[in-house]
Amino acid sequence: MPNAEEIKALLTGQRAAFEVVSEEVNGVEMLVYKDRMKALREISRLAMNRGQDDIFLVYGDERISYPEFIKRADVIGESLSQYGVKKGDRIAVLSANNPQWCLTFWATVDSAAVLVGLNGWWKSDEIIYGLNQSGSKVLVADRNRFKRIAGDLKELTTLEYIFIVDPTDEDLKIDSRVHSFVELETSFGEPVDDPLERVIVEDDPAVIFYTSGTTGRPKGAVSTHRSMIANLQNSFYAAIAGALASPGKGIMPDSGTSQLSSLLTSPLFHVSGCHSGLVVALASGMKLVIPVGRLDPEKILSIIQDEKINIWTGVPTVVWRVVEEASNYQFDLTSLKSVAYGGSPSGADLMKRVKETFPNVKAMGNGYGLTESSSIATINSGEDLEMHPDSVGRTLPVVELAIVDESGEFVDRGQTGEVWIRGPIIMPGYWENKEATDDIISDGWLHSGDVGYV
Repeated sequence: MPNAEEIKALLTGQRAAFEVVSEEVNGVEMLVYKDRMKALREISRLAMNRGQDDIFLVYGDERISYPEFIKRADVIGESLSQYGVKKGDRIAVLSANNPQWCLTFWATVDSAAVLVGLNGWWKSDEIIYGLNQSGSKVLVADRNRFKRIAGDLKELTTLEYIFIVDPTDEDLKIDSRVHSFVELETSFGEPVDDPLERVIVEDDPAVIFYTSGTTGRPKGAVSTHRSMIANLQNSFYAAIAGALASPGKGIMPDSGTSQLSSLLTSPLFHVSGCHSGLVVALASGMKLVIPVGRLDPEKILSIIQDEKINIWTGVPTVVWRVVEEASNYQFDLTSLKSVAYGGSPSGADLMKRVKETFPNVKAMGNGYGLTESSSIATINSGEDLEMHPDSVGRTLPVVELAIVDESGEFVDRGQTGEVWIRGPIIMPGYWENKEATDDIISDGWLHSGDVGYV
């Protein structure tokens, strides 16, 4: 059985599927995948080639096929153009996970605009700050979150349109800018320009997600088309490398279906939910199941049974809650083959409990990344995870990682210091915040603020 370094050489060498070369990106020489998409919209071709029986989204009783999803997103993109949205304009979403979030995301990045994912747990002053700081022209919101700012709309100086997913008649009377989301799904004329003809280059911004530090206002980390596609390829590499490292433990769909089924429990306004959940599912042909309403262990276990979930990625705290309460219920959990988690520390105890709870889990993984790194930078799986359950694993092929002391000098293996990361996954900076950007990025290296060792 090949080891991790042999697998990496096999997959990333010359003419290999994940061939890695060195290129200059924004003035910095770094490792990149030679063969890659240049814009997220290229994923649409993959999705449209799938059949009507291939379901992309499941949300309660609603089931949306791949072709239907792309067609609906195209209509929304045309509607946004008719409302005056141009390349680079910001479209904000303030909502629970739902199909409208996903459709708005794809319509936005597919038409060269920029999706602003607002934290669904924010209070009114934080929402107003995010909308104004990003200069958002359009807001898509669910009613529960819209209510937090309904009395403060006069403070939203750049916002021209608000589309509510589930409005009441009273909501639509609050302000002339307020409309029903249904209007976006009904193209009312010729677009001002064809959104799909807008040129996108790799380093165009695609997404802004706000990340909070220990002090000050949240900062808008920018993910580009380049960084999100690099994360997508990293995810594919990790899956294939994991299968090669553990023969017989590859994840296959259940009998009677050609699709893998994935459960999304991370918020879409976070890179784990959007970049590593939504985008990876759309590009790979998986069925993505989004729970309706508040999450609890019984609901998650029920969905795993009813939707025959094969893959679940979540944060350790949620995974812990589920495995601790699973014995209280009688669900068939045999479909689940893969569980991965990241975002906070975990260890051998959680791995043991997952295997006890889900008898057919073949693959487990833990990883490390940040909003500023467009999701994952390292991954720990297979034999590595068994031997080193407290580690966050190895760097992915286009990621460089260094440990640096307080004077900015790289330290030797085994010594502790600040984790620095470089590669195409790293954000170009914080939105309209050069000072904060200069504080955290130098020569392409992202200063994570986290302490670690190699």
